Amino acid sequence: PQQGRNTSPSHPANPVLLMTQTDSRDKWSKKMDFLLSVIGFAVDLGNVWRFPYICYQNGGGAFLIPYTLMAIFGGVPLFYMELALGQFHRTGAISIWKHICPIFKGIGFAICIIALYVSFYYNTIIAWALYYFYSSFTGTLPWTSCDNAWNTPNCTNYFGKSNVTWTSFSKSPAEEFYTRKVLEIQKSGGLNDVGGIRWQLVLCLFLIFTIVYFSLWKGVKTSGKVVWVTATLPYIVLLILLVRGATLPGAWRGIVFYLRPDWEKLTSTAVWVDAAAQIFFSLGPGFGVLLALASYNHFNNNCYRDALVTSAVNCLTSFLSGFVIFTVLGYMAEMRDVEVEDVAKDKGPSLLFITYPEAIANMVGSTFFAIIFFLMMITLGLDSTFGGLEAVITAVMDEYPHILAKRRELFVLGLITICFLGSLTTLTHGGAYVVKLLEEFGAGGVLLEAIAVSWFYGIQRFCNDVKSMLGFTPGIFWKVCWVAISPAFLAFIIVSSLLDQPPLVLFDYHYPEWSISVGYFIGASSFICIPFYMVYKLVWTPGSFKQ
Repeated sequence: PQQGRNTSPSHPANPVLLMTQTDSRDKWSKKMDFLLSVIGFAVDLGNVWRFPYICYQNGGGAFLIPYTLMAIFGGVPLFYMELALGQFHRTGAISIWKHICPIFKGIGFAICIIALYVSFYYNTIIAWALYYFYSSFTGTLPWTSCDNAWNTPNCTNYFGKSNVTWTSFSKSPAEEFYTRKVLEIQKSGGLNDVGGIRWQLVLCLFLIFTIVYFSLWKGVKTSGKVVWVTATLPYIVLLILLVRGATLPGAWRGIVFYLRPDWEKLTSTAVWVDAAAQIFFSLGPGFGVLLALASYNHFNNNCYRDALVTSAVNCLTSFLSGFVIFTVLGYMAEMRDVEVEDVAKDKGPSLLFITYPEAIANMVGSTFFAIIFFLMMITLGLDSTFGGLEAVITAVMDEYPHILAKRRELFVLGLITICFLGSLTTLTHGGAYVVKLLEEFGAGGVLLEAIAVSWFYGIQRFCNDVKSMLGFTPGIFWKVCWVAISPAFLAFIIVSSLLDQPPLVLFDYHYPEWSISVGYFIGASSFICIPFYMVYKLVWTPGSFKQ
């Protein structure tokens, strides 16, 4: 039946046949479970810290133009394609290739390895947030003053004081709390001497993985319920923080700085590259997650509408986060009596672990705001971890059903144990250096999926699949995007990221040359599955090369 299926365009795969093959498959209990899982996966910590930072860096309001264009022509078409593929073939990222183009099955394995690498560092960031969350249950937050055991003479507290001089050596109490108390990075000499393991963080991570395990162990029936909390709570908190931020003195300075358009910037390629990368990593097509989540849908579910709704929600969340972050940066600039850009030079997670907590510490009701802020970070991270691991679980279980079908709980336990052990390097005193290295190099090779579908599987065949599910054929816009624009968009991201490698720096530590080589090795190790599998397939399959 495999040979005869889908060979002629006039006889698309028989949906009834497909239905009976996979009727034993789990289904989402409610449509909303699926939508919240997709939104929960797509909306993560990056929306809160990466987007606002990249936006102001690349021309503020002007950046919304390349961002929107990249979303319409690159991000959303890929997002739609992956949801449709998963829903039609009802299988995970490895076994789906026998329906699409068997020689590309290596992509499925590569996606699983990437998901593992991401789980090694991503959950550590959530563990830091949990440590902060726990530390927030006090009358005065521990990063308010300079009078703690971990502070150094450089610690400068300028809130509520008028004659403080802020020098280039000055460190805020929040920065010292993060680097010297949470990370204890002073006990590490860099990547060649990461120091011992921080057992408090190990405990935090253990807690995080326990929550993840009991959310994923029974499949979409359990995770579909947990996302009702983890996907909605961040929005409640964002709104509370937005109202709080807007009423702070100096808030308008931050907003003007965030959105003031700098049209000059649009002539530089870097801005377009950043827009493409931001939308791609924010929506997350190509990581096998959307494929896995959509594979538990009903065959006739309108995944076209789902793709438009969820990607719009994701982009609007990023935009909204900018206001939450920048009102507070404006307030801090007002307090320090400096320009907003001097406050906003922290990028990456340090925006969430140093800058924002510092502002919170000096508000009325600081304990309450600290608790909800870190609770938001934990929930933002958790459902993205659910997605990434569900992609691996679905892919592997669909590939080896005879071994794993009845043993899901055990398999998930094994997988999470591997993730926990793999994360141990990021829990050392120098763990933050490892996190940044994995973050820079961990996620490569997610680009071939689109090309394999639109060029090798054939766009006409794919459109027939969509028609058999939705009752209508995708329009000319989608076809052009899938065949030409989206693959070009992906190639653009890859080439530019390879050409432009800025030196890696974290807390004044410059990464040594050898660590960059290790980074490339990590990136290549997932990608290598693809050519290896092709060679293996060609050598072992009987027949001539052309056949």
